[in-house]
Amino acid sequence: MTRETDVEPMQGRLVVASNRLPVVLDRGRDGRWRAEPGSGGLVTAMRPVLQGRGGVWVGWPGADPEQDGTGLRKALDELSEGSGYSVHPVLLTEKEKEDFYLGFSNQVIWPLFHDFQTQCNFDPRFWETYRKVNRKFAEALREVSREGDFLWVHDYHLMSVAEDLHALGVKSQTGFFLHIPFPHLDLFVKLPWRFSILRSLLSFDLIGFQSARDRSNFLQCLDALLPSAEIGGKPTDRVRLVRLGDRHVRVGVFPIAIDFEEFASEAASSEVSERAARLRAEGLGRKLVLGVDRLDYSKGVPHKLKGFRLALKRYPDLRERVTLVQLVIPSRENIPEYERLKMEIERLVGAIQGEFTRGDWAPIHYQYGHWDRVELLAHYREAAVALVTPLKDGMNLVAKEYCASSLEGEGVLILSEYAGATAQLQNDALLVNPFDVEGVAEAIHEGAIMSREDRRRRMGSLRRTIQDFDLSWWVDSFLKAAREDGWRDLPSVHTFQPQPPEGFFSF
Repeated sequence: MTRETDVEPMQGRLVVASNRLPVVLDRGRDGRWRAEPGSGGLVTAMRPVLQGRGGVWVGWPGADPEQDGTGLRKALDELSEGSGYSVHPVLLTEKEKEDFYLGFSNQVIWPLFHDFQTQCNFDPRFWETYRKVNRKFAEALREVSREGDFLWVHDYHLMSVAEDLHALGVKSQTGFFLHIPFPHLDLFVKLPWRFSILRSLLSFDLIGFQSARDRSNFLQCLDALLPSAEIGGKPTDRVRLVRLGDRHVRVGVFPIAIDFEEFASEAASSEVSERAARLRAEGLGRKLVLGVDRLDYSKGVPHKLKGFRLALKRYPDLRERVTLVQLVIPSRENIPEYERLKMEIERLVGAIQGEFTRGDWAPIHYQYGHWDRVELLAHYREAAVALVTPLKDGMNLVAKEYCASSLEGEGVLILSEYAGATAQLQNDALLVNPFDVEGVAEAIHEGAIMSREDRRRRMGSLRRTIQDFDLSWWVDSFLKAAREDGWRDLPSVHTFQPQPPEGFFSF
């Protein structure tokens, strides 16, 4: 389990703000709200920190304020009892949810920051609502915070919160972490509100990015669009200093991690072991190639399927010897582009099945939905190859989860050059350009026939890296960077960016 952080960036509490609270709300048949603990990387990272030191989590509970807000707050309070921290809801109207979350967050920032500018809808009302909702979050933070607290704001939904906090007279120290990529200047300038976003981000005291590439893109945008900003330090520094007027802002690189020990321990449980054994028996000795992706155009699932189809065409020895198990997790189903993407994936799966199915062997086992924890870990354990090939990703924790769960140490990780995880894992993964269908096909074949010795060497090294730079390291390094006396002692970014292979484009 994650150890409690021993870094003390402030004397007060830690107050976390994110788009969603770390809970799942459900309204029963009796009309009463019930709250259960949520899951996900951010929840896994921050919950033990708050439990250890006390604090508050501010976020949207996923419910309409007109639906018995009093009962909702009572359910949240009951969940907080004994947890060591409290949760504070920010209630959004249906229109605010539509324009802030589905609008500006997911039809402007998400596609633009993932290099899909043609998917953007720069509707001015989205920006107006985004600013309004960020103000709501700032007001909630002012309500719950007190002197000495550290306010840690997360992700692209809340980039303007610190500016609003200053306007409200809040003096607490603030930090911001961007979980998705930050775009290159050529993309960022397409954003009509680019100057406002940059100035809002510079209202935080500390800004964290997933990779040196993301921070470099941000600093390049500052240099071009806000030339009065002075940028200090070297590209290899873990934290660099930006001065704009009387503002001094630290800008750092902090690749998010997983709880390695928790994943390894759960993967070794009897329940997961039994399910893994059944998967092995069901596979009839065939090798399992695994894909786990949320339904999103940034994940590149159609590109992956085309690479797998070419691998079967080009390398007949793979037929009836490997099976691709592809889980696609529902996401943003009320956005038309996502429904079209789902239809494209299903069309490709059907075409590949029709072309290659023989006897009792089908080349793909496709599922649209969710797996429980046991099912996911069992597939991680049994997969001979993990195919993690996003077109663009801030980090991609599936790659790290797969390695932590690969207890036998013989799995092969095929990883996109455009995943943030590549900076740490590039030396021992098989790197691919997901747009290069031939390269993906070749990597699938190489992974499937790789010697046991090479598999064990690569996976052993991957697991050590992920274990050394685990979830506690991520939290500790960010909080240490927030300290006036701690940020200069952080190691260089080269600590986790090994020498890239020949021909690889370094980020």
